[in-house]
Parts: sequence; C-alpha cells; structure tokens
Amino acid sequence: QVPLVESGGGLVQPGGSLTLSCAASRNILPINTMGWYRQAPGKQRELVATITSGGSTDYKNSVKGRFTISRDNAKNTVYLRMNSLKPEDTAVYYCHATKDLNGGASYGYWGQGTQVTVSS
Repeated sequence: QVPLVESGGGLVQPGGSLTLSCAASRNILPINTMGWYRQAPGKQRELVATITSGGSTDYKNSVKGRFTISRDNAKNTVYLRMNSLKPEDTAVYYCHATKDLNGGASYGYWGQGTQVTVSS
C-alpha cells in the first residue's frame, strides 16, 4: 500500500491559488511531523512547510504569509494551501511524513510528488 498519496497539483496563473492534499496510509501510523518539500528543475529539494502532530508549524521564509499548512489527524491528511502563487513557486511538490520509532529513531516516508506550475 502506498504510504502517502498526494493530490491537488496543476497549472495556475500568477497570483492564483492551489491546495495540495496528502493522505497517509493507516499502515504507517502513527505519524509525528508531516510536511511539504519542493524541487524545481536543476535545483535541490527544499523544505516548504512542516506541521507536528500537535499543530506546530514552520515555513520557508519565501512562502510565509502566502502558504498555510494544516492537518486533519482524524483523516491522517495534511494540506498545503498556496495563495498569491508566483512563477518561482513552480516545482514538483513532495509530501513527507516522519514516523517515530522505538529508541528515539525515526523513519521518513515520501509521496510520489505532484507538479505545480505557475505561469500565464
């Protein structure tokens, strides 16, 4: 079973909005931190936003005030609402989830990625 299933990418004009969703499979629960990363062509993958199981959030500086990460623990789903999109937000967006293991270790899961293109 695929651990993380993403949806919601697409083509949007500059200034537009999109919402990404990522649902975690039951077989990887419980999950602590969930987040979104992105990778543009020719660039390294970078952190966009994270949210803990308790609701604490963190954002990349360039998306603060424009993107909002949220989480529905009952549905094991994390969302990324992206407003005021810019061409430089164009990238493949990846969902990530961290599962805490015994002894202080953790394991990370990645989604398959969803393309977000911001262009007129």
